[in-house]
Amino acid sequence: MTQLLSRPGAVSASSAGLIRTRPMRDPDFGSPEVMTRRGWWLVALNVLVPGSAQVLAGNRRLGRFGLGATLLMWTLVVVAALTALLWRQALLWLTVGGGWVSWLVLTLIQVLCFAYIVLWVVLTFDALRLVRLVRTKNYARIAIPLVAVLVLALCGSATATAANIVGSSRNAISTLFGSGGPSLPPSDGYYNVLLLGADSGLGRDSMRYDSISVVSVNAETGKTTIFGIPRDMPHVPFAPGPMHDLYPDGLQAHDDEECGWGSGINQLTNAVETCHTGPSLYPEATKHGSRPAVEATKDAAEGVLGIKIPYYVFLDMNDFAKLIDALGGVDIDVKERLPEGNVPEWGNSDNAEEWATGWIEAGQQHMNGDTAQWYARSRYTTSDFDRMRRQRELQDALLKQFTPQNVLTHFNEIAAAGTSAVDTDLPQDKLPEFFDLMMKAKQQKLTTIDLTPANGVDEFEPDWNDIHAKVKAALHPEPSPTPTS
Repeated sequence: MTQLLSRPGAVSASSAGLIRTRPMRDPDFGSPEVMTRRGWWLVALNVLVPGSAQVLAGNRRLGRFGLGATLLMWTLVVVAALTALLWRQALLWLTVGGGWVSWLVLTLIQVLCFAYIVLWVVLTFDALRLVRLVRTKNYARIAIPLVAVLVLALCGSATATAANIVGSSRNAISTLFGSGGPSLPPSDGYYNVLLLGADSGLGRDSMRYDSISVVSVNAETGKTTIFGIPRDMPHVPFAPGPMHDLYPDGLQAHDDEECGWGSGINQLTNAVETCHTGPSLYPEATKHGSRPAVEATKDAAEGVLGIKIPYYVFLDMNDFAKLIDALGGVDIDVKERLPEGNVPEWGNSDNAEEWATGWIEAGQQHMNGDTAQWYARSRYTTSDFDRMRRQRELQDALLKQFTPQNVLTHFNEIAAAGTSAVDTDLPQDKLPEFFDLMMKAKQQKLTTIDLTPANGVDEFEPDWNDIHAKVKAALHPEPSPTPTS
């Protein structure tokens, strides 16, 4: 009996007991079945609880470090989820509205994600070492490492994607809101934002805004009303300020071959920046992420609507197409056939068949960015009022594309396109509040009021007092009388 136990390969009673009590750390190396089963368990543990495989069968110090890192990541995820459910404002402030604090938090999250990926790679290959593949069954020598690497690739890529989204968010927030204007309370219960659209590409120093609107958001309910201002609205009045001092009776045209402008509101870039010394009129504009022509347009929109407008959002139509492409295009029901392209010097608006570079056909269309841009800007075969309607349709179609799934799927492309297409002076610390209002707004019907003849506004001689009354009635409607029995 003594001789039998002393033979090479023989297993003592004490060793057998040890194997039975610690099969992961001291398995029966001579059994392919046992080693294969042990290998699958180690791979599964490495996936479910990274670090546990090392604690059970390998370097306990490495395993404890891996378990600690895993516990930390799980804790952060749970805390973030609970904060999102119970204290959403606090989470939004930490991640988007806290200035340098948000930048630091997002950077730390990104670093932790990439560090955990590196640790997971180390733990995975160490777990494969612990498996002892040469002692497993033949099929397992290929299957186990293949499964381990595939799972690592899937989970690692998901974590890397999350880290990239965090980094893109941080950069986009810094770019868009890094030099925002002062944080102000709502005016008469509303946040009012001037929305401008134009092509600011090369050679467009004297650009004229193609689209001018004011978005009014109720600070409590999120109910949103958009007021469309025709770009050629003449002799617009100004709110008290430098432009009102220059034009107390409304904007006047200046006929000059070298530097002149018309009386329409979209002529303010020429009037303020190209032909006047804009910075002297609005010296604080650049510091707050704006520009003199935008501030003058704010004052004009305030005079037209009779409301305070502290902020603006500018959409560069040239890059706007990239944003639409990043979102996967938009769906629009086209009411009339529209030409693409500009009228050349030899042509005129009546012979579109000769100069059009393409056509947008009537009917339901799925548009890419280029087509959508022409849809919003086409003006030669229809009126400016028709174009305003089409711009509203494009706005609605674009908002429908901002679904959580779509945004997450194309986040980096959307962020890149958004930072190049959008300029704004919205303050960063207002973002949490605006996010909540946006969520409320999505649950309500959007109201649009264009200042056009269809809504009782004279195209050539607008009645400013009547417009103010229309705006007041829209934003502060009289309560319905209580029925009497």
